[in-house]
Amino acid sequence: MAQSARPDRLQLLLIEDNAGDVRLIREAFRTNGQEVEIAVVRDGVDALDYLRGSGAYVSAPRPDLILLDLNLPRKSGREVLREVKADDGLSAIPVVILTTSAADEDIAFSYRTHANTYIIKPVNLDRFLEVIGSIGAYWSHIACLPGGNDGENGNPAARPV
Repeated sequence: MAQSARPDRLQLLLIEDNAGDVRLIREAFRTNGQEVEIAVVRDGVDALDYLRGSGAYVSAPRPDLILLDLNLPRKSGREVLREVKADDGLSAIPVVILTTSAADEDIAFSYRTHANTYIIKPVNLDRFLEVIGSIGAYWSHIACLPGGNDGENGNPAARPV
């Protein structure tokens, strides 16, 4: 898998089949002025191909962060999460579950399977944009990511916000 051409930008893999949510997420990052490269795949099979650098995704950059919907065609987000966290080459990539499901069993499963965060998609547009902006700010400027995402000791807090 190719290295990021822009190490100053968060490389995000958005695994989401709802085109409306994809547009809103892109808009939220743009509105908040966050430097994020967003790759989108719409089902679980393509997600795993992307992450493993196979098929059409042989030159895809390794993501710094995965935003994963649980309800996907061809292979569910639950299966994707399980496979990502069981793969030594992928397991260190943080996974944020971003889904409509508020089911206790989905929340418990996600954390047992080592998701880093579980977020229920807000139905209110302003709140949705705020939540996505918070995700971007946290993972871009506060959290330390494997391999570093600021070019300076892997500490994004060293970058000005």
